[in-house]
Amino acid sequence: MTSSTRRIRIGVQLQPQHAPVYTRLRDALRRCEDMGVNVAFNWDQFFPLYGDPDGAHYECWTMLGAWAEQTSRIEIGALVTCNSYRNPDLLADMARTVDHISDGRLILGIGSGWKQKDYDEYGYEFGTAGSRLDDLAEAMPRIEARLAKLNPQPVREIPILIGGQGEKKTLRMVAEHAHIWHGFTDATTYPAKAEVLDRHCADVGRDPAEIERSSGVPEGSVDAALAGAESLVGLGVTLLTVGVNGPDYDLTVAQALCRWRDERLASGTAPAG
Repeated sequence: MTSSTRRIRIGVQLQPQHAPVYTRLRDALRRCEDMGVNVAFNWDQFFPLYGDPDGAHYECWTMLGAWAEQTSRIEIGALVTCNSYRNPDLLADMARTVDHISDGRLILGIGSGWKQKDYDEYGYEFGTAGSRLDDLAEAMPRIEARLAKLNPQPVREIPILIGGQGEKKTLRMVAEHAHIWHGFTDATTYPAKAEVLDRHCADVGRDPAEIERSSGVPEGSVDAALAGAESLVGLGVTLLTVGVNGPDYDLTVAQALCRWRDERLASGTAPAG
């Protein structure tokens, strides 16, 4: 499927922080599915990324297993899993299991990791940005090989989302392994990074149109999110995600984005997919 024919999809990153009880997240997830959000993401951190650094926080993959049972239509995944925290073969098995629990709705989002507090508190070797990227490069073939060996096999070919924008290593891995690229870019920074990715695809003999382009949209107001989404779609981005923080998980922007997506489809300005 080329970028020009991909349907626009709306994602919500339900940030698993500052929710005093898990039921807040469960309720937000159900609301996302009911309003037609395409993908619900969490993240793979051990402590909040903003607000009280020691505030309430929940673990990523345990939660994804619960999400698989608590939903029936929405895709689920991490934006993104930290490669450093789990053996690659184990991660592949975890992904296959959640894929089965969800009946084929998992996206395996992965990145090299960056938050030193998580590493230090949980006893992982932090290394350097380069060493963590090298570890991810070594992990990707192991993940793919393990997925091919598991019995039973995944329900579907699990889409791999790679997060990051490093031009030399990360985008090369995207070209080699990813079905979805989330560059943590905006409408200003996306074009140059996309050009680099296209060059890597040419080097490895891959059609860059095979890789779905994903980005966050501006947070804070409906108008900013919609304007950002329009700009990104114009550049070829089709998976648009808004971050939502606990404890309240206000989905006003997400609902507006879903409405905008549906209006574009009804008007014929967005492909049906």
